[in-house]
Order: sequence, then structure tokens, then C-alpha cells
Amino acid sequence: MTTSFGQSTVLGYPRIGAHREWKRAVEAYWAGTLDATGLEDIATGLRADVWRTLRDARLDAIPSNTFSYYDHMLDTAVAVGAVPHRFARLGLGQLDTYFAMARGVDAAPALELTKWFDTNYHYLVPEIDPDTVFAAHPEKALGEYAQARDLGISTRPVLVGPATFLLLAKGDNPFARLDDLVDTYARILTALADADDGGRAGQ
Repeated sequence: MTTSFGQSTVLGYPRIGAHREWKRAVEAYWAGTLDATGLEDIATGLRADVWRTLRDARLDAIPSNTFSYYDHMLDTAVAVGAVPHRFARLGLGQLDTYFAMARGVDAAPALELTKWFDTNYHYLVPEIDPDTVFAAHPEKALGEYAQARDLGISTRPVLVGPATFLLLAKGDNPFARLDDLVDTYARILTALADADDGGRAGQ
């Protein structure tokens, strides 16, 4: 008789780089001395380093979609289309809209920053109201999954759950939008499942 134990995995693995490469890269992008392509090249390298480290540590389940350009709750807001109108109407590109939500611009103050539960980690608070139109944008999760697969590393994509997302959001009773948000998550999970099937078929 054999005893089955849970799989080994990890969340919250540092994404900043061994020499704080990510901090310097983001600051260079904000200063205009690094373009979006250069920023993504650095992100690609850092993600690969983490996945290889976790693979070499012989983890059973290696997570993906854990890298963030700034904040995981902000990533989730973008993934479900919860971009407040004041940012959507700025006419910026995707990346600059993302950073505008994090840092603010003259025409649009940033999302509120608050502590994650009782830790010293801070997150950006999503803004949800009855006019928020959720829409599935699984591109980030799909991109990380595909990058890891191309490296020969099978990963388990990680998402902030819909209930957690709404309970930590601000607005006029955000949790009342749970059914709408679950439908959006279903579309994201379907896209990830389809990507997994495609990867298996190609192996």
C-alpha cells in the first residue's frame, strides 16, 4: 500500500531578479531610457530563470502567471477587463495604460494602494461598479504558459480567485458582480485548457 502526498509547489517566488534587474528595468522604462521591447526581453529572461530554478529544485507543480510588471491584483483587473473609464479614455497603449493605473497621470489618479491582509505587501485596489463590463483577456497567462512550454517546462497557471478579487475591490457592492465575473473566469480557464490540450497534442 502506498501513501499519496500532496504535490510540492511554491507561490510568491521573487521576480525581481538576483541583482534587482526588474526594478532597474521598470525604472528605466518610466524614465524613457528603455523601450517596451527591451522591458519585455528582460521579463522573458527573468521568468525563464525562475522556471528553470523551480524545475531544478524538482517541484512537482511549477506555477506560471506569477510574474508581474507591477502588481498581481492589477494584472487580474486587466485580465478581466476591469479598467476604470478614466484610464481607458486616455488613449494610451496597453502597457502605458497598465502603468497609469499603478502610478497615475495628471488626468487620472492611480488606483488606491493598500495592504494585502495583515502583511507588509501592498496591492492596487480594483474599482468595480455596476457599469464595469467584464471581458476575458487571458493573453498574459497564455503567454507565460507558452513561454514555459517552449522551454520544455510544464507549468500550472495561477490566478487570483474571483471571490478574492471582488472582496478586495472597492465600489458599490462589488461582490454582487460575482456571477458576471465567474463567467469571465470560465472563459479564461477555457482558453488555458485549450492551450494545454494544444501543447499535449504537439508533444
